[in-house]
Amino acid sequence: MNEKDKKKVGRITILDEEHHRVPFSKGLTANAIMASGLAPGPAYFVASDIEDFLIREGKLEVQAKELRRIIYGMILEKAGKKYAENYWRYISFSSLNKPLVVLIGGTTGVGKSTIATMIANRLSIVRIVSTDAIREVMRAFFSRELMPTIHTSSFDADTALIHPLPPHVDPVVAGFREQSLSVLVGVRAIIKRALNEGTHIIIEGAHIVPGYIAPEQFPDAFIVPLVIKVSDERQHYGHFYIREVETQGTRPFMRYAQYFQNIRKIQDYIVHMAGVTGGKAVECMDLDSTVFEIVDYIINTAYEMARREKLPEEVAQFT
Repeated sequence: MNEKDKKKVGRITILDEEHHRVPFSKGLTANAIMASGLAPGPAYFVASDIEDFLIREGKLEVQAKELRRIIYGMILEKAGKKYAENYWRYISFSSLNKPLVVLIGGTTGVGKSTIATMIANRLSIVRIVSTDAIREVMRAFFSRELMPTIHTSSFDADTALIHPLPPHVDPVVAGFREQSLSVLVGVRAIIKRALNEGTHIIIEGAHIVPGYIAPEQFPDAFIVPLVIKVSDERQHYGHFYIREVETQGTRPFMRYAQYFQNIRKIQDYIVHMAGVTGGKAVECMDLDSTVFEIVDYIINTAYEMARREKLPEEVAQFT
């Protein structure tokens, strides 16, 4: 059915749980479908098929509960069981009205910012905060004399250490650790703000180190921490050249090349901490597969947290 014929039929409305009528939107429906892990294009096609189905069946007013079932069935038919299950699991933990807080860590240059933006799009999360931005704010309040490491980059924070280190301690890791612990004061404040507002949020940055923030510290949210890594040194090194081109030289390749071994040391430390704490470390090979793996992990981790709580009958029967 073409768009002209659809307009002749009339607008589809959704009746939500509080008996409010809202117009059906393919765009918003596609956003909900993307939570299954489907890319934007396929998700929009499924949403269009759902619109055609509602018109064909004469369902110009549909209950929100019924629409969710129709979406589930259409994803199952068009994309398969894995995507359908992910969609319903997303519905499951979303029904508890607890904020989802995704913490994405990883050393400089592994693609955290790009991946965070793509994940936010898939999960309809409108708020993304970088730990670099938090550090920048902290610099305005704390002088170099008072808190020296936050006035450096994560990979050369060792230059700001003022206390002697034991011989066995790597100064690069020690400087990074000190800076991260300082920045995490701001990260915790951001999480508390998200809880107060009841909003989903993604916080990304090198300072998100496994074990530094435990999910148990924030029982009123679904806290999902993970780490992105690039094991291949040549691939990782190449990211910095690409970034210089994409940012038109505002993030110069040579600066990162100069400190590349420090950056790799920090990755080794972060990945080691993931192993020690049982955290998730995702290899960034290509964006599409990496984003799908992370979305899948987020949904299923939050769902397992939700299972420990009482799920509404509507969603529990599909789990």
